[in-house]
Amino acid sequence: MQRKFLILLSIFAALQTGCARVSGSHTSPSPPNPPASGSISVSVTPNTASVRAGSSQQFAATVTGTANSSVTWSVDNVAGGNSRSGTVTASGNYIAPLTLPNPNTVTIEAMSSADSTASGSSTVTLLNPTPALSSINPASIDVGAFSLTVTGSKFLSGSQVLLAGVPLTTTFVSSTQLTAIGTASSVGLFAVSVSNPNPGQSSSSSINLEVASAAPASACSGMATGAGASLNGFRPFPAGNAWNQNISAAAADPNSDSYINFIGATIPLHPDFGSGEYQGSFMGIPYSIVDSSEAPVNILFNAYGDESDPGPMPIPANANIEGYPNPGNGDRHVLVLDNNNCWLYELFGSSVNTDGSWNAASAAVWDLLDYTQRPLTWTSADAAGLPIFPGLVRYDEVASGQIAHAIRFTLEDSVAAFVPPATHWAANSTAQFAAPMGMRLRLKSSFDISSFSATNQVILTALKQYGMIMADNGSSMYISGAPDDRWSNDDLHNLTTLTASDFEVVTLGTVYTAANLPQGSAPNISSFTASTGNPVPAGTAVTLSWTSTGASYSIVSPQIGAVRGTTAVVTPSATTTYTLYATNPFGRATATVIVTVQ
Repeated sequence: MQRKFLILLSIFAALQTGCARVSGSHTSPSPPNPPASGSISVSVTPNTASVRAGSSQQFAATVTGTANSSVTWSVDNVAGGNSRSGTVTASGNYIAPLTLPNPNTVTIEAMSSADSTASGSSTVTLLNPTPALSSINPASIDVGAFSLTVTGSKFLSGSQVLLAGVPLTTTFVSSTQLTAIGTASSVGLFAVSVSNPNPGQSSSSSINLEVASAAPASACSGMATGAGASLNGFRPFPAGNAWNQNISAAAADPNSDSYINFIGATIPLHPDFGSGEYQGSFMGIPYSIVDSSEAPVNILFNAYGDESDPGPMPIPANANIEGYPNPGNGDRHVLVLDNNNCWLYELFGSSVNTDGSWNAASAAVWDLLDYTQRPLTWTSADAAGLPIFPGLVRYDEVASGQIAHAIRFTLEDSVAAFVPPATHWAANSTAQFAAPMGMRLRLKSSFDISSFSATNQVILTALKQYGMIMADNGSSMYISGAPDDRWSNDDLHNLTTLTASDFEVVTLGTVYTAANLPQGSAPNISSFTASTGNPVPAGTAVTLSWTSTGASYSIVSPQIGAVRGTTAVVTPSATTTYTLYATNPFGRATATVIVTVQ
């Protein structure tokens, strides 16, 4: 029985084997068993890294325990990553985001394609980018207060402009531009650089800023006095100021042709000044120079007082008004230079009162030794927020053989925008290529001036070297100058043979509109006091003292006017409230003190 059972068992086994062979030719083999848990491992190198915003880091994955070495990369558990945490390619190249997340660490992970439970990772610390510095403007300044426009890339809110390693008061404009203000105390070459903040604080390479000696007050005092008097070689404002910058080598704006075509390529250049009268008015914008004998008088505002510098100002009662002797309803500018205190005063919409005070639509004061920028978006006596006088063509400088500054000019159309040095707009157009205030044109270097008179060659050379700055709405391509009986009107008329097509637009740089105005803090006045107790006898000399920070210039009203330093002496004849006005590009602060007279 047992033997029969073994025989049957052998036959059954043989039949089973045969069936398996037959069916094997028609079915797929069974899948392999999965690897035992933990037999596959993945490691990522480097296992830690620091990567700056916008930069990349190559990672590598090593897979063991299988012949399949492929992996899937992810950032913070997101396959391929995203814009917040950065992205990673299929080959493991990680690209950090442009803006750092919070917290500023991410995890790079490589997961085995053979076993989803097997992965390796690396911890990445994200750092701010290293800034790059390409240019500074101006490249040279005088000793004293200054402002810089810094251009480059990878700037951040919190970036700091440094002068010789010392931080300047810095304003973030965009990722490609910063502005900074500071004070240079000595002459020489000083390195300007930009530092980005932590995490990963780092600095750019540097560009040298040249600091030269400021114009001494003695040069200002050398100006002659009187209507249209000679400056005797004195040039207003520091050498590095935009008016005084030689821009002959500056790049032309990429849209120069479009701007010129919008102006009108055939529009002629026109000298808006000369000798004698035209229709009963002298041609040009007059100016006067006064000395210490000229007493300051009150200025009464009837339009833009909230954007004006208050008086008093040393404006003579007989100062020439633009358009004199019949100024009519024109701009009625009055320009006065003080050769004692070295200030420039400019009024718009002016008229004198019988008591010697002046009415004005607006007024502005400018430090002739240290260009004091007024608040952004405030008008001045000019629509561009600029001083008028430094842009005038004057006979005394032409006679000397050189105009070493830009020239003021007008265009019919402008948009709601400005470029430095302008700080205000007065838009009358929305056209794409209407000019922003402050746009600078330059006579093309290829233009042949050899056939012009010596006088006109001086003017044309200045237009090649310093260009002309758009400062107001008016007749297109009209350049401004001061009236003088020594001009030859026939000779000046030869300048009208030039047209707009002979000029090009100097690169605009950042164009400021309401959307991107630089932001900053107005000055802070921490104290404003009088030296004596109250009351005091009439005519007592009282010293006013103040402490303020962030001010570009200060004015004490009444009696004093624009002042340097932190003290002023007054002699009130009656109880008087004195107001200190401290101003900078971002606004104005005021403080008052009362001196009681018994």
